[in-house]
Amino acid sequence: MALRIPEAKDVTRKKVLVRVDFNVPIKDGMVMDDTRIKAHLETLRFLKENGSFITLISHLGRPKEGRDPEFSLKPVAEYLSSLTGWKVNFVPDCIGEAVEEAVALQLQDEILVLENVRFYKEETKNDPSFAEKLAKPFEVFVMDAFSAAHRAHASTRGVADYLKSFAGFLIKKEIESLSVVRDNPTHPYVLILGGAKVSDKIGVIENLLPKVDHILIGGGMAYTFLKAKGHGIGKSLCEEDKIEYANELISLSQDKGVKIHLPLDCVVAPEAKADVSTIVIDTETSIPDDMMGLDIGPKTIKAFCEVIKEAKTIFWNGPMGVFELEPFRSGTEKMAIAVADVAKKGGYAVVGGGDTAAAVNMFGLSDQMTHVSTGGGASLEFMEGKMLPGIEPLLD
Repeated sequence: MALRIPEAKDVTRKKVLVRVDFNVPIKDGMVMDDTRIKAHLETLRFLKENGSFITLISHLGRPKEGRDPEFSLKPVAEYLSSLTGWKVNFVPDCIGEAVEEAVALQLQDEILVLENVRFYKEETKNDPSFAEKLAKPFEVFVMDAFSAAHRAHASTRGVADYLKSFAGFLIKKEIESLSVVRDNPTHPYVLILGGAKVSDKIGVIENLLPKVDHILIGGGMAYTFLKAKGHGIGKSLCEEDKIEYANELISLSQDKGVKIHLPLDCVVAPEAKADVSTIVIDTETSIPDDMMGLDIGPKTIKAFCEVIKEAKTIFWNGPMGVFELEPFRSGTEKMAIAVADVAKKGGYAVVGGGDTAAAVNMFGLSDQMTHVSTGGGASLEFMEGKMLPGIEPLLD
């Protein structure tokens, strides 16, 4: 997939609108996690070094009705300035006279951050007239928000109809890294899937099944498969309408020579709480009706890690349990260590975004992976083989 990447001549002394993803957690006006902000710095440094007039646009959260101070990007603009030492000015709107005046008067060493684009309902509707208003003060558009690239919104897709458009360096890195595990893996290839729902992963499974050697299944979605095999799962998560699909997948994988690995044991408790008492139960034994599986157990960890250590390519999306709570953290943490070991030994290990990326960050292992995606939904849709709306206009 050949992307149109900006060269110096494309952006020098040009008024450049950059779509970033500054949808970061904020508490009491303070940025709590700057991972997504730092992910854009390569693109921003390139533009600064080449004399661009840079304006950044992003969404933050899901404001319900118009302007809401809780979802203002002003604290993010202030954080960007303190992080980089750059001169960053906040503009309290994303269209109209305030923006046009700020861009007209902008100095070359000054970065503008526009207000939350989702304060306008036209954003998520990809309204053409709104996209045209976003584009009006600018000459060039750089799309760098991979995590929003699966959304056909005005600031991710619509604005590209009105400006010469390029992919930023974060987008480039994401597409190159995910393309390896989607299109050109080295074998053995291990696909690790977790999280709550089978339904979220169906597209990925179907697209990658002809290419993988092993599928390790943990998290809440594992209990749908275990129930399909006749195991008692207590009150664990289960998608009843996907039990038949789980059986079909198990049969299809056998036909294709792909080994599906399900939990051999699990950590169970009456509820997902930090101070709850837990026990480990073999999955061959029925989980009691008043208990739920909340992590993979030690036998499963050992078996999964044995498969992982032989891998040359890994794609991992979805935690093995409720890793946010200490009693149910071990499965996800041990898996993260095993995946990082593969990467350190020269394998290609890619972590899908969302909760999996959050877990790897929590364990301090992000820099040991080949790539940690910034996009949860976007990485899944890309791995399904879909063309992302925010990427399509950037193809060369």
